[in-house]
Amino acid sequence: MENLTVIAYSIYLPIAIGLTYYVAYVLFKNSLVYMNDIFQGRPDVALATNNLFRIGFYLMNIGFALYILEMYLDQAKVQTLIEQLSYKIGGFSIYLGIMLFLNMFLFFRGKRIAKQRRNNPLAD
Repeated sequence: MENLTVIAYSIYLPIAIGLTYYVAYVLFKNSLVYMNDIFQGRPDVALATNNLFRIGFYLMNIGFALYILEMYLDQAKVQTLIEQLSYKIGGFSIYLGIMLFLNMFLFFRGKRIAKQRRNNPLAD
């Protein structure tokens, strides 16, 4: 039973960390466009802000992946191992998708506010 738990952890962790890295890479590579628009004329601030968002994304998602790490393999069966892994990886993927859309919402919101400020500079 203990061997299956170690095997489950050694499968789950690389997948969770790999998914987090991939989603963060794609999200923050593309979000730099929005940051440059939000911080128009200040690319250093846009890059710094994007990097801070990225670090927060990594900390929250890898932290959550570790937080939900514990698996209960009461029966020493490969079927139980696969079911537990699919539950953990599936749940983590849903969480990661929610975090992705939350970040996208924040980028779009920031872009909209920056556009409003450019169109109406006296509103500040």
